[in-house]
Amino acid sequence: MVIPRAVAVVFDADKVLVIKRYLRRDQAGDCVMCEAGNARGPHCAGHHYAVLPGGHVEAGETPEEAALRELAEETTLTATIDRLLWIGTHNGRPAYYFLMTEIQGVARLSGPEAAAHSDNNSFELVWTSPRSLGRVGIHPAEVEARLTEFIGR
Repeated sequence: MVIPRAVAVVFDADKVLVIKRYLRRDQAGDCVMCEAGNARGPHCAGHHYAVLPGGHVEAGETPEEAALRELAEETTLTATIDRLLWIGTHNGRPAYYFLMTEIQGVARLSGPEAAAHSDNNSFELVWTSPRSLGRVGIHPAEVEARLTEFIGR
């Protein structure tokens, strides 16, 4: 069973909120980024990349509910959904990208990401321009083009 991902797209002026990551696993077979990049093992070389806030849609939850929950869990921000921007894929599963509005609070790393933060599994909230997403290694790569196009409208 493929579990969808729900994603919160949060802008502040001309910047978008991302979670910069560094992930290294002992074995490439245990690493979702090795799998996504078809990296050959046996060891995971480590990955620097960034994602938009989001995560699994849980049982009984809509993608909209999941995007709002994940945003609050990962960043302490609350918001409302303006609209669905697009449906894409993230590591082979459907991903729903929602534009957030009426954002409340100050972005702070929290929840499971803050608890799991370590030398081999780090998380950092960063505001960046959509045109700089490639430099932070946005994953999946299509996010950069989609958000640059959205800003250009």
